Amino acid sequence: MRNMKGLRHQAVLAIGQELNWRAVGDPSPGWMGQVRRRSSLLGPQLEATLCSDQELSYIRQGEVAMQKALGILNNQEGWKKESQQENGDEVLSKVVPDVGKVFRLEVVLDQPMDRLYEELVDRMEAMGEWNPNVKEIKVLQKIGKDTVITHELAAPAAGNLVGPRDFVSVRRTKRRGSTCVLAGMATHFGEMPEQSGVIRAEHGPTCMVLRPLAGSPSKTQLTWLLSIDLKGWLPKTIINQVLSQTQVEFANHLRKRLRSSPARGAQC
Repeated sequence: MRNMKGLRHQAVLAIGQELNWRAVGDPSPGWMGQVRRRSSLLGPQLEATLCSDQELSYIRQGEVAMQKALGILNNQEGWKKESQQENGDEVLSKVVPDVGKVFRLEVVLDQPMDRLYEELVDRMEAMGEWNPNVKEIKVLQKIGKDTVITHELAAPAAGNLVGPRDFVSVRRTKRRGSTCVLAGMATHFGEMPEQSGVIRAEHGPTCMVLRPLAGSPSKTQLTWLLSIDLKGWLPKTIINQVLSQTQVEFANHLRKRLRSSPARGAQC
């Protein structure tokens, strides 16, 4: 048992060193570079939350997803506008090597950051109540205070041209200063096998970044990087339309939820 504990301690330090090496060589400017560097600082304190090597693996997956997603967002080259709404909501896209086409939603919400965090993280399992594109989200396992394994069942889309999909993902949350990052990617969880009649799709590296709007701390700038492999036989035109429209609809549904549902005073 002492040997196992020592090995896990070494593994945690090795992960921290690996991700710190990536962050040191990262030229990311401003707030994003700060989040990428600080989110890489895994310390021995994580050991206290580890019950198995599998949990350590999930934590590593979550950290890698966060670094990859922030790296994609940081690269400002190649983004093309998919849609622009009258209220200022904007969806952009670009093709990323080894990832595929990704979509980026930029919106400003008339709510403080803690309120969004409460809805998107603390009340994650209630998302099916207000987002018609999501039938259900369940937390399958919680690892420490920052990492969870989730199962998400998505509703059919594009007039049922895109049938039911589900996702098993590792999600990791970080707050650094005034910025919150919610990141994730597909993972394997033995207790949630593929279901009959539902295609198991995969999230990409993906993330949401929440930060106060400059000059208006009561408002929040939300950036959502969406990367999904829907699997199955679907034309790219339909996939692109569904994913960009999903982001626009998400912003609209989230606004309605924030207006209609009272805050519980959660802190990020």
